[in-house]
Amino acid sequence: MSSQAPPTDAGAATAWQRLLAGLPTLLSSLLAVAIALAAGGVVIALSGDNPIPAYQALFEGAFGGQRAIAETLVMAAPLILGGLAFAVAARAGLFNIGIEGQMVMGGLAAGLTAAVDVGLPAFVHLPLALIVGTIAGGIWGFIPGILKAKTGAHEVITTIMLNYLAYRIITVVIGREDLPLVNPALQATQPALEAAELPRLLEGTRLHAGIIIAILAAVVIWYMLYRTVFGYKLRTVGLSAGAAAYAGFSWGRTIAVAMLISGLLAGLGGTVDTLGLQGRFYNVAIGLGFTSIAVGLVGRNQPFGVVLSGLLFGALAAGATKMQNTAGISRDI
Repeated sequence: MSSQAPPTDAGAATAWQRLLAGLPTLLSSLLAVAIALAAGGVVIALSGDNPIPAYQALFEGAFGGQRAIAETLVMAAPLILGGLAFAVAARAGLFNIGIEGQMVMGGLAAGLTAAVDVGLPAFVHLPLALIVGTIAGGIWGFIPGILKAKTGAHEVITTIMLNYLAYRIITVVIGREDLPLVNPALQATQPALEAAELPRLLEGTRLHAGIIIAILAAVVIWYMLYRTVFGYKLRTVGLSAGAAAYAGFSWGRTIAVAMLISGLLAGLGGTVDTLGLQGRFYNVAIGLGFTSIAVGLVGRNQPFGVVLSGLLFGALAAGATKMQNTAGISRDI
């Protein structure tokens, strides 16, 4: 008479194993955030101010009510997309420091497209502006990717150079007095038409559909990285170029496509900021791309970790204004 062991839920066991395996990473990230906040408190105290009311104001500005939470989500949306851009490149073993340039190129292209008045309905004009801005960022990311693949040019150098080139391009375009789509006096594009603006999600706040786009992008990138053959190739190339070559993976093609996807995400981040928050593109260096690098690093280059990290940085950005106004602590802290 044979006996059989009771069946077990292998899927559930695997899920728990993955959760436990990721617990040390989560705890270390939380510890890093706690240490950073403690260090910030020390800086505030050394400057002669009280960190307790400062952090109270910071928390209230980020989470103290519907408007505060909405503002946190508004600030987080482009940072999540920029963080995802950095994460995709990092998974391929690349350091994309050109997210800033890719974002501003995407924002400029989206702003110009959104200002074109040819009577397009919203279901055409808005997707068109989103697509054009995303593609512009993708092109700006693909250039250093193909240079890396074909010539071995280091992406840090080429992306830094392209950042400066992007700044020059937008300055020239925005300064064109003969271009009807721009307003040189404001150093901005003309206002986006209503048909090309991202819809508001909550009346009385600035919360727009960009946060939904950012969350959906994180889901898509997670699926691509961990549920597709290309994602496996990309991660293999990032871990070991030699192992990838032994397995027959094309190193050059993979990193070029990875930088293209990274640029597309960054361009989408700049587009969301233009069409959702600003209503036009401004020629002002706000540094979203550079902050996005920190978002990716704090999120450990994991798509859902980047979402949490983006929300953290969004909360800091949203709460900083109230901290400055209420507690008198500079938002730069």
